[in-house]
Amino acid sequence: MTAKLLNGFLLCLSGFGLLCAASANAEQMERLGPYEAHYVVVNTTFFNEEVAARYDLVRGRDRALVNLSFLDDTGTPIAVSLQGTVKNLLSQEETLDFREVREGEAIYYLAEIRHTDRDTLRFRVQVTTPDGETRELAFQQQMFWDGR
Repeated sequence: MTAKLLNGFLLCLSGFGLLCAASANAEQMERLGPYEAHYVVVNTTFFNEEVAARYDLVRGRDRALVNLSFLDDTGTPIAVSLQGTVKNLLSQEETLDFREVREGEAIYYLAEIRHTDRDTLRFRVQVTTPDGETRELAFQQQMFWDGR
């Protein structure tokens, strides 16, 4: 990961206190044409009460935060349009309600979800990028109540 990219990702998580260092390692990336999509899913119990209040998050062992950010080929954050769903192993599907957050140069998208212990969640997000193309970001994450 380039220094500029790492700094940008950490900047977008700067309000999340101690999570910054952990997220740099846990964060995932996928190419969407000429763009990079960065994503991380984190239990909300990782956030202290002050940070949760700042971002209007509900803390709980059965709740998680999806954080997406997108960069162009120069490493500059870009604004996108998102529509997405999350589905568990029982095929129960929920629409993701993303909200855009801008802090300094960083642009990122947050959505809260609920999950059961040891639940494997499949995410599908339609991303409309600045070039007008719609691309799909798909990933899965296993969730634990004990914060693993």
